Amino acid sequence: MRAALPFSSLKRSFWASGLAVALVLTGFGELEIPVRAENGPVGIETGLPLPRFVSLKANKVNVRVGPSRSHPVRWVYQRKGLPIEILAEFENWRRVRDMDGDVGWIYHTLLDGRRHGLVKPSNGEETAKLFDGPGGAGKTIAAAEPNVVVALEACGADWCQAQAGGYTGWIAKRDLWGVYSDERFE
Repeated sequence: MRAALPFSSLKRSFWASGLAVALVLTGFGELEIPVRAENGPVGIETGLPLPRFVSLKANKVNVRVGPSRSHPVRWVYQRKGLPIEILAEFENWRRVRDMDGDVGWIYHTLLDGRRHGLVKPSNGEETAKLFDGPGGAGKTIAAAEPNVVVALEACGADWCQAQAGGYTGWIAKRDLWGVYSDERFE
């Protein structure tokens, strides 16, 4: 039996039958979630750091209870570019966590190394501002509402260069989910 439950516009349809039983039988619901640390763990399949952020490559991505197509689908993401955190690797499957803390397994070809962030305004603000330069002292280019997905071009100590809706500017890291506070990249 399949039941579609409203959860958020980012998620998905849930499979209702057998979910609790499948979680218990597979044992994958009990895996320890790693904490990101410098020189920390790496994926057994890729040698890349764990955890790490990636993005969804397609508009429809099944998240399964365990690492195989025989495991039931827990939900379906319906948003290309959505940032997701890889927690573990098993063969061609990646154990992932989303912005709500939900965990499941996704086939590796459905994930993209190009970085995106999800706008989560901090300090009780209704929007997060994009500025014409890092630091927040420049001109405001645009205001991004919560849950807007932005493409990340680069990130420094506190600011990321982001692109969305035809705008390119700088957004504070604290206003994004999908990049670690200590992470820097170009």
